[in-house]
Amino acid sequence: MKTISKKVCLLGDFAVGKTSLVKRFVYNIFEDKYLSTIGVHVSRKALSLPQPAGMIDLAMMLWDIAGNNGFEHVRSSYVRGAAGAVLVCDLTRPQTVDNLRDYVDLLSSVSPDARLIVAANKHDLAAQVVTRAEVEAAARKFNAPLFFTSAKTGSEVEALFRQLGQLLVG
Repeated sequence: MKTISKKVCLLGDFAVGKTSLVKRFVYNIFEDKYLSTIGVHVSRKALSLPQPAGMIDLAMMLWDIAGNNGFEHVRSSYVRGAAGAVLVCDLTRPQTVDNLRDYVDLLSSVSPDARLIVAANKHDLAAQVVTRAEVEAAARKFNAPLFFTSAKTGSEVEALFRQLGQLLVG
């Protein structure tokens, strides 16, 4: 069976749930305690994905990159070489949807061929103020599939990463 490795960046503002999505996907855990990511944290997860020529093993190197921190020159070096990115917004904070454009611009400036997917996170919370239509419009602008995720419950997390994996190997 063929094995390939791809770099995937998680991009979005602080506290949107990037680290929680990675922990849910890689370790199937959720922690309520918020700890801000400093710089970057890299995790690895292997997936077996069906392809027309048979199964392929994909090793996803997940780069969990700190949100808005004013270090754009450092962040651009973190995203360089990314094959894909998960754009994460928080359904309880409208500005996080608007700010996705900044992350797309950053990524496209250093890794223009990276495949994108949008995670509208915290879908489990009652305090959602961002409408489905607003997030769908943003995903359309980026020509990216959209998943309404909850790192807390695990809803749509596996599906999101599997879809991104298919985009990376397809």
